[in-house]
Amino acid sequence: MQSHFKYYHGQLCAEDVPVAKLADEFGTPLYIYSRSHLIRQYRALADAMKSVKPHIYFAIKSNSNLAVIRTLADQGAGADVVSGGELYRARKAGVPAEKIVFAGVGKSVAEIDYALKEDIKFFTVESEAELHRISERAEAVGTKGRIAIRVNPDVDPKTHKYTSTGKAENKFGVDLTRAERAYEQALRLAGVEVVGMHMHLGSPIMTPTPYTEALQKVRPMCEQLKKDVPTFRHLDIGGGLGISYKAEQDPLDPRDFASAVLPLLHDLGLEVGMEPGRFIAGNAGILVTRVEYVKDSPSKTFIIVDAAMNDLIRPALYEAHHEIIPVVQTIERLFGDIVGPVCESGDFLAAERELPAVEEGDLLAVLSAGAYGFVMASNYNSRGRAAEIMVEGDRAELVRARETWDDLLRGETIPEW
Repeated sequence: MQSHFKYYHGQLCAEDVPVAKLADEFGTPLYIYSRSHLIRQYRALADAMKSVKPHIYFAIKSNSNLAVIRTLADQGAGADVVSGGELYRARKAGVPAEKIVFAGVGKSVAEIDYALKEDIKFFTVESEAELHRISERAEAVGTKGRIAIRVNPDVDPKTHKYTSTGKAENKFGVDLTRAERAYEQALRLAGVEVVGMHMHLGSPIMTPTPYTEALQKVRPMCEQLKKDVPTFRHLDIGGGLGISYKAEQDPLDPRDFASAVLPLLHDLGLEVGMEPGRFIAGNAGILVTRVEYVKDSPSKTFIIVDAAMNDLIRPALYEAHHEIIPVVQTIERLFGDIVGPVCESGDFLAAERELPAVEEGDLLAVLSAGAYGFVMASNYNSRGRAAEIMVEGDRAELVRARETWDDLLRGETIPEW
């Protein structure tokens, strides 16, 4: 079980706060985050990699709650953003612009202009067309955009096809041959300054091997660029470090990761950047849901809860596994599915599994929900998004209010005609 979510006298607690108490006070579905877990994971990675003094940019796409971002910014983290909205969030949460990197394949003119105005650390450039757009926008306002070209090293991260980003068939980055030409183009453009290289392989990755393979491929280019380009000083090795989603799954130890990649980084003499998201936030959060009905069928039992695919889409989207445990401990089990109220057959949190034997009104906790949980939530079926809570020790605070029905209508109008 996640280290900061444990049973005490048969009651599941988030750090020192009973989960049932939070559910009664704030309602369900409810996301709960452990501040202590966020800090512990950040420090563990920073300490493991300390010999290269890493720049750690928290991947805002994994969890964009302001309290989460601020917690990590207070530890010294920067931010990896993929939209203007994420950049806005990072700045509002107190992340300095010089600690923000901007990735993503489809940056708009407005987003580029905003990032140039904020003077972020650098743009991760995903294509030659984007390179020219950044240069043009920077020249228009009399500045230069710092850039790192995203190189696609064609390494298989051995993860779900939808979360693989570093293979040849993926939409991200450019291959090594194209990268050489892209750097040549960049050096001729007046509106950009070449400061580094970026790579990202996918997520979740449970072994250092894809990283070492990728680093071996990009090292020669990095060495040549460092020699030829005085401003080239940064290598961002991306994120994707995995977490354990199953009880029997061993987590990726940051010390093992560091021992594998550090020998390939030390003698490069470049600043090292990293973009962890899931590794820091994934097991820092749970989703608490209440049982509405228990429905028996000839083949299995359906546990119908008040959380749904609009609250946590990973099981439906990726066939992802999340451990689900009772808030009040029980050893009784049943076989079936945990499903939500959304009108889709794909609306499930667990399927064809041994599950806790629960009754109407009982509470369940979906583990490993701190990354790609609330941040991917929607209002499908006109369902308001869940509330979010942060706990530290015996303290708990609402960090995002539950959406109301009025919130669902905000911004909508009916034409008079």
